[in-house]
Amino acid sequence: MRPRQLADFVGQEELLGTDKILRRLVDQRTIPSLLLWGPPGSGKTTLAHILAGNAEADFVYFSAVLSGVKEVREVVARAQVSKDRNNTATVLFVDEIHRFNKGQQDAFLPHVESGLLTLIGATTENPSFQVIAPLLSRCRVLVLHPLNHDNLRSILKRALTDTEHGLGAMGLGIDNSALDHLAKMADGDARRALNSLEIAASLIDRSVDSDTITVELAEEACQRRTLRYDMNGEEHYNLISALHKSLRDSDPDGGIYWLARMLAAGEDPLYIARRLIRFASEDVGNADPQALRVALNCRDSYHTLGTPEGELALVQAVVYLATAPKSNALYTAYSAVRRDIENTGSLPVPLHLRNAPTRLMKELNYGRDYVYAHDQADALVEQDHMPDELKNRIYYHPTNRGYEAVIKDRLTKWRKILKQRKTES
Repeated sequence: MRPRQLADFVGQEELLGTDKILRRLVDQRTIPSLLLWGPPGSGKTTLAHILAGNAEADFVYFSAVLSGVKEVREVVARAQVSKDRNNTATVLFVDEIHRFNKGQQDAFLPHVESGLLTLIGATTENPSFQVIAPLLSRCRVLVLHPLNHDNLRSILKRALTDTEHGLGAMGLGIDNSALDHLAKMADGDARRALNSLEIAASLIDRSVDSDTITVELAEEACQRRTLRYDMNGEEHYNLISALHKSLRDSDPDGGIYWLARMLAAGEDPLYIARRLIRFASEDVGNADPQALRVALNCRDSYHTLGTPEGELALVQAVVYLATAPKSNALYTAYSAVRRDIENTGSLPVPLHLRNAPTRLMKELNYGRDYVYAHDQADALVEQDHMPDELKNRIYYHPTNRGYEAVIKDRLTKWRKILKQRKTES
């Protein structure tokens, strides 16, 4: 399904739009040395093929994983022959160029400098750290981004109808919900999307006259499964549920009872200790930050003392957690964040929040306009810390209980100060 011409390429409008750099290179039928930096499945290899074909150059695929200096020399020799006999240029495409060591990169550096080879390197890693400076200075770095949802839907629909290179001969349809699920689960990666589509197509049961990929098949193809804890048995889960709910409801007596029931039944005390640690963050949280330390000390104490002496540390932790002020604000905040990540995928870090230790990164505006909080009054700065798509989103809503009330007052005060500064400016 790899596009053979630019008209079939989907995505990367920042590079391929009208008057953008790659569009101009294609129109001019020229190709300089390039480094294509982007995530998997964003079109790096496909673009290299299209550019080389458009310039009518020999295309040599080179894997940094499987090849070494010997293979570089062989490519150089072939490129010289092509140039001498046919005046044909050679495009050397190095996949995963970040895996080349310094010696391997040095081997083809002079031939890039002389113009014998036009280098196109593809990398998922920051080239500032992985590509030697002389080579980096002779290549134009182009940043590719994950494909968006609409891009992936277009790629999937084309794959399903293309009879020559895709699945068109199967005559399959797909529900919109299934198409959306495959696009979402691919997280910007066209290769992952196409692999999942192919698996979903293979799962269709023709014996029941089905020719449509449903959302159930799409989910199965993506193999998105919920991990289960490996201890089975209803009573085990009933007892730990009763303990957890007793603590959440601030009932120390119920907590001690269900703890003793579990220990008497032979439950692993360290499993209970781990559950108490989880409870300290999920149901107490910052209402009493000391609760997490109590739960951790409980585990360490039992680990040191063992049964029966260490069991009293479990009792102490159970009573402390049951009588602590309660808040699930951390749990709800984290759950909301996870849902947004699931829905929005790998949103890029805003440029002003990125570090810029190299010249290339500075040229790409990494860290530009960042404001250092300690230089501001009260160490407060009005600055966006979220991707643009989630701007102004608030996840953490502290309660009025315990120490979390102090946190709530502090956040309220800070937000008022920042709002007032914004109004005055």
